[in-house]
Amino acid sequence: MTNILVTGSPRTGKTTLISTIISKLNIDVIGFITLEIKENNVRTGFTIETYSGIKKILASKKNIESRYRVGRYGVYLDNLNFVVSKLEKEINNKIPKLIVIDEIGKMELFSHSFKEFVIQALDQNKVLGTIMLRDNDFTKKIKLRSDTKVFEINMQNREKITNKIEEIVRCQKDQKLSV
Repeated sequence: MTNILVTGSPRTGKTTLISTIISKLNIDVIGFITLEIKENNVRTGFTIETYSGIKKILASKKNIESRYRVGRYGVYLDNLNFVVSKLEKEINNKIPKLIVIDEIGKMELFSHSFKEFVIQALDQNKVLGTIMLRDNDFTKKIKLRSDTKVFEINMQNREKITNKIEEIVRCQKDQKLSV
């Protein structure tokens, strides 16, 4: 399988794209998605939620004591590292068909164990994930990997890209089953 990563500006539907594809496929998945925390229709933070049911706060505007910050958000690095350790155990105990990583972004990249997990997952050629649009050294290397295809979405091409990625994942899943 080829790793598939989706990039684009904030709020273009990257997480929705991943969730839509996962909901349509009957496939063993390990990994996580990142969801907004809203209070009175205002985004106040993010949670990280695994497909095995773990839910932790990733970042919050209320976490003013964190030394790890992205804009107005303080990052809960201990929560992220806890989730990563659980995911590493899941991958070692169960051979997943697909590893979902939503997202390889600024908040997550504060964690060395997260970066190691990303490389380990990519080396298995089973990743469906999202990655930040503006590169740093780490994300640039990921996007340049020969085993990774990157799709940039926007509001105009979102549906077309979703269908294309779903087709690729479905074909790769079917190839694995027939081998």
